[in-house]
Formats: sequence, structure tokens, C-alpha cells
Amino acid sequence: MLSESVDGLDIKPDGIYVDVTFGGGGHSREILKRLNGKGRLFSFDQDEDAERNITADVSNFTFVRSNFRYLKNWMRYYGVEKIDGLLADLGVSSHHFDDETRGFSFRFDAPLDMRMNKRAGITAADVVNTYDEQQLADIFYLYGELKTSRRIASAIVKARASQKITTTQEFLGVVQPFFKREREKKDMAKLFQALRIEVNHEMDALKEMLMSATELLKPEGRLSVITYHSLEDRMVKNIIKTGNVEGRREADFYGRVDTPLTAVNNKPILPTPEEQQSNPRSRSAKLRVGAKRVEE
Repeated sequence: MLSESVDGLDIKPDGIYVDVTFGGGGHSREILKRLNGKGRLFSFDQDEDAERNITADVSNFTFVRSNFRYLKNWMRYYGVEKIDGLLADLGVSSHHFDDETRGFSFRFDAPLDMRMNKRAGITAADVVNTYDEQQLADIFYLYGELKTSRRIASAIVKARASQKITTTQEFLGVVQPFFKREREKKDMAKLFQALRIEVNHEMDALKEMLMSATELLKPEGRLSVITYHSLEDRMVKNIIKTGNVEGRREADFYGRVDTPLTAVNNKPILPTPEEQQSNPRSRSAKLRVGAKRVEE
């Protein structure tokens, strides 16, 4: 949904825009095409590998190697008070899955890492080997939506008592018996997704970024977000409808609900059947666009 998400920004050629998920650089390149020399683009990515995808050598492009949860701090650092739009394509870039060394995919035998920022934080192996059984079960159920989460967590705790689990294949050897053959790949993907979300604190980072984006947007500025997980989508939907990720409708003394954003598309935009066919990852994708209300 490259075109749809960038179209959602309603780009002003001389505006200031932020792509908080640079990844392969596709969205950033499309945004730059629509800016003139006065427009500016800031692109965030905490993964050092993403920096290799920079092809634009232009004065109005700035790459920020950082987690997008620090969006407001970096904008202040660059002297930017307000922005015209922000785009986020959440989840994992395809190069993460294709890199045999990062541990994001069960297709390869690799260290159980999954950190998007290889310089800091705990690894997936740390989670698997140190979290207690209840913590593991909660992660697999909340982030992976796996009904067998308790049984999987119990098996992990028993297996690690005799030998530390350090690679993707060792991990699969423990959990694979709990997946039915007809759903094996889908459920394993959900399990790896759950670990990745925990390792990278993705939900906390998303909450902080969305709240910062709401503050930074100019009147009529746009927020364009592609989600792949039900929890992500709920948070984006709530921030647009209520101004907070929890979905609380806060009213003033007169009972009026004052929300900073308004939905541009009341229902999420879904990928076309052709895109879903060519890119299986996009089948769970949803695009939501919100616009900052004009202050009265």
C-alpha cells in the first residue's frame, strides 16, 4: 500500500514530513518525489542495516538512526516544532526476514536474537531463558494470539532446565509439537511475532510515537499508519477517534468530546487482491489515516 499510504499524507510540496519506519526506503523515496526544494523529510530507523538503503543525496533529507519512540526529542533537536505529516509502516521489514543471521525467521537456523537495534536491549534468547512460565504464556497469548500459549510456555521452561535455548532451531524443537500440521507455519509465525514484539517493546514504543505525533502535527496535518497486528490497529484507531491509545472518550465540563484528530477514512483501507497475492505479508495489513483538527 505504498501509494495509498503516501497519498494519505496529502503532501504539500514545501511541507515537513516524517517517515518513522524507513526500512528499505520505499516510502521515503516516494515522499521525496512529491517535495520541492523547500520541503523536508526526516526518516527514522533504529536498525543499522536500514542505513545502507539510503540512496537520496539531497539537502532536504535527514536520516535519524533511532527508535521512533524518541520522535519528539529528535524533532526538538533539529529545531522542528510542527510537522505536516507522519507515515508509519509498522512490523518488520522484509530484509529482517531474509537475513539468516538475525533470528527473525524460523526458515533459518540462527541465534535467537530478534533485536531491531543490535546495539542494545535483551534478545529473544534472553526472554525464552529468563522469563517465568506465566510471563511467557502471557506474551504468546497477547502478542501471538495462541490458544496453546500455556502449554508452550510450560514446555519451554522444562526444556531450558536441562539446556539453554539459544538458536531458532533449538526453539522450534521445543515448540513444534504444539502446532497442527495444517496451521504449523501460521502459528509458528505468530509465536515468532510475539517474541519479536516483546524483545523490541513495540507496543510501548508505538504508544509513545502516536502521542508525540498527535502533538507535533500542524492543523490539517496527516497521520498515515499501516498496521499488521490487531493490537497495533486498535491503538491507531483509538488515537484517531479519542486522542489516546486506550480509547477513553474524555469530555469537558459540558460533555463535549474534544479529540485532536479526525478520521480521513472511517474504515481501514485494505491491500488490493493483487497486492495480497504478490505479498502474503500484506494480507493482514490495514491503513488508517487521521487529520489534525483545525483549532477554532
